[in-house]
Amino acid sequence: MKIKRRYFLAMASGGIVVSALKLNSIKELGDLFKKDKKNQSIMPSVFIGHGSPMNAIENNSFTKSLNTLGEKIGKPQAILCISAHWMTRGTWITGMENPKTIHDFYGFPQELFDVQYKAPGDPMLASLIHNEVKNPLIQLDQSEWGLDHGTWSVLKHMYPNADVPVLQLSLNINEPPEYHFNLGAELKKLRENGVMILGSGNIVHNLRMLKWDKEASPYDWAIEFDQWSKEKLMSRDFKSLQTDILKSEAGRLSIPTMDHYYPLLYVLGASSEKDELNFVYEGVQNSSISMRSMTFGPTKS
Repeated sequence: MKIKRRYFLAMASGGIVVSALKLNSIKELGDLFKKDKKNQSIMPSVFIGHGSPMNAIENNSFTKSLNTLGEKIGKPQAILCISAHWMTRGTWITGMENPKTIHDFYGFPQELFDVQYKAPGDPMLASLIHNEVKNPLIQLDQSEWGLDHGTWSVLKHMYPNADVPVLQLSLNINEPPEYHFNLGAELKKLRENGVMILGSGNIVHNLRMLKWDKEASPYDWAIEFDQWSKEKLMSRDFKSLQTDILKSEAGRLSIPTMDHYYPLLYVLGASSEKDELNFVYEGVQNSSISMRSMTFGPTKS
């Protein structure tokens, strides 16, 4: 497996057809953790609109909301992150003990490249997921990838001590929205065993229309689609969020490519009807990037 690192990438592997997924023995996951399963809280399913990499080193209203969110959630046993910045053919999961910090961007200050987020991996959990999910096959990456900025720029604020094991799950970019939602639904059982499901992308993400002035007013179409998405989220109309996103001009402008949108679908799939929806942050940066972030499930008041 060879990778060429770019702002985003495609990893060489065979295409895989999705069908019924089986995670029956995920219930045994609790035995892998030191904490008594009886005392283990269900972890939330979380989506963060991560925006610019610069948010990793800035102190603003958005990053402060991440600080608070980490405190409210508490420390998970592990975090499974689906980042917009690891796109592949096939589905992969990081399985190394010490995932490297990947600086998958260019043209930013050296201070940002100097950031190292040295969270451990969790090879045992990665192997369990690899072994139990047979179709689609989730392949183990034990050396090539790591934690890209879609992951560490968020977790640097939520868990600044980097003391929670982190795995990344790649985005099979050849598959339709339903694939990503359904895979998220099958991974839902991880939440019952102390694993937080984290999607990191942006509901509205159009870099071609971006304005570098941070105070620039949002485009009307960005506001329209962000609000449309909010309404669908609140009404639990997850079907429309899979099938209707490109039916409007606002949707097509908001999602010129699917990479930053797909992580949301994992979070929706991993949620349940009884989960309370809370919006962590709302706003549009640089006119064309929605920072809307949310949780499904329990957090401390």
